[in-house]
Amino acid sequence: MGLAEPLVTDIDHRHIGRDSLFLMAEVRLPESDAEHRIKVRNLSAGGMMAEGPVKVQRGTQIEVNLRNIGWVEGVVAWIQENRFGIAFHEEVDPKLARAQVGAGDSTPRFVKVPLGNSPIGPIRKI
Repeated sequence: MGLAEPLVTDIDHRHIGRDSLFLMAEVRLPESDAEHRIKVRNLSAGGMMAEGPVKVQRGTQIEVNLRNIGWVEGVVAWIQENRFGIAFHEEVDPKLARAQVGAGDSTPRFVKVPLGNSPIGPIRKI
């Protein structure tokens, strides 16, 4: 006899490509306005893995505030210790969350090397 195939639900998106990363985000549950800080361990267009001390149950509706994307609605798809998966209701662009805040020239002026003649003399490597 063979082993039974595992059941796959309509919110099982683990086959979708995802980016491993480490970001901080906030989540909130619909019945509360309280926001909880979590770590984003991986992110795909259809969902993410979160880590944090948030008490959730599978099937719980949840919102997550992702950097450069904003608040995204989803549902808790799975839970394992202090990690849980969120399946988004609508797809997001995970590359946006990876981009630095305020894209464009993101180097602060105080760390840029001055061009041309510097009042402090030539710059040398140390």
